[in-house]
Amino acid sequence: MPTARTARTAPTAPTALTARDPFDFTVPPELSASAPAEARGLRRDAVRLLVGRGGRGGRGGRADTAPTAEHHRFTDLPEVLRPGDLLVVNNSATLPAALPALLPDGGRLALHLSSAHPDPRGDHLIELRRPARDGTGAAQYLPPAENPARPGLRLTLPGGGRAVLTAAYTARLWYARLTLPAPLPDYLAAHGKAIRYGYVDRDWPLGAYQTVFAAEPGSSEMPSAARPFTAELVSALVARGVLITPITLHTGVASPELHEAPYPERYRVPAATAALVAHVRATGGRVIAVGTTAVRALESATTPDGRTHPADGWTDLVITPERGVRAVDGLLTGWHEPRASHLLMLEAIAGRPLLVHCYREALATGYLWHEFGDVNLLLPSDTG
Repeated sequence: MPTARTARTAPTAPTALTARDPFDFTVPPELSASAPAEARGLRRDAVRLLVGRGGRGGRGGRADTAPTAEHHRFTDLPEVLRPGDLLVVNNSATLPAALPALLPDGGRLALHLSSAHPDPRGDHLIELRRPARDGTGAAQYLPPAENPARPGLRLTLPGGGRAVLTAAYTARLWYARLTLPAPLPDYLAAHGKAIRYGYVDRDWPLGAYQTVFAAEPGSSEMPSAARPFTAELVSALVARGVLITPITLHTGVASPELHEAPYPERYRVPAATAALVAHVRATGGRVIAVGTTAVRALESATTPDGRTHPADGWTDLVITPERGVRAVDGLLTGWHEPRASHLLMLEAIAGRPLLVHCYREALATGYLWHEFGDVNLLLPSDTG
């Protein structure tokens, strides 16, 4: 086991989590990662890794053990994991899913494509946002009272593309019928850019939003828990005896302002992955999901008795502490915002004591949030 690192102190003292409400905390602005690690003078795999252990008994157990937190660099991951552990990674590649759009009166909007796959009617989910005044900043959330979305609204897209809104899905998301001069991936490559939120300091090339596992284009936003992996680190994991297997889950657009529950997303669990999950669990290894997307896919393909099967379709599964998890023993994930729905999934996996302990440590020692930030490995049944 590598020696734990000494962490730097956060510049300001944030509101701590409480055992009563683990979602009641504040992330100071300076703890938002505004640029990729490479732009901050680091390798991708040199971001910080907080390893949280304990809080539960063995697989499926509920007996409390004292949670602990260790501070590492991500390059320590091969030594943190055990031979025979299985990492389940999302191989979805990120699309340049942000497009400029014009209203019939010439007003400007930003259109974020939330689903690369249409529904059975041929419609795509989209979000309309307010573009930055200077044309270079991040697009802003449009409250319902200011949002021009309505059934039948026609939008002009670049390069001769068009979108017609057909129906509301939520107050934020709408179905739209797209008419494009080229197949969607080609059209987005020519006219789109990566979706960006206000905490990121500038537009970064699409490559900054791809992981080393990206193989199946389809995500509106990067499955960011896997971003710190590099080819060299993957080789080191394999040499250690750690297994790696893919699922595919194409992410939709996030709701950083509203913290909405996840909505249906397209996913696939290959037969080889399902078989490997069963083998690892039968032989006492740990199944560790890389990202909440991998958890959602695996759990969607796992029956109540814990059997994981091949699956291909759409999932609307929302994982809560009450529902629990059936296929996952640990999770590698980024740091999530207060009140984010993903925290319910984290609590389902880790339990409240370990989750609270890790977030207190992260806030107190200056871990960085968001897709370009640091990561957290939750191992609830491991006491070191």
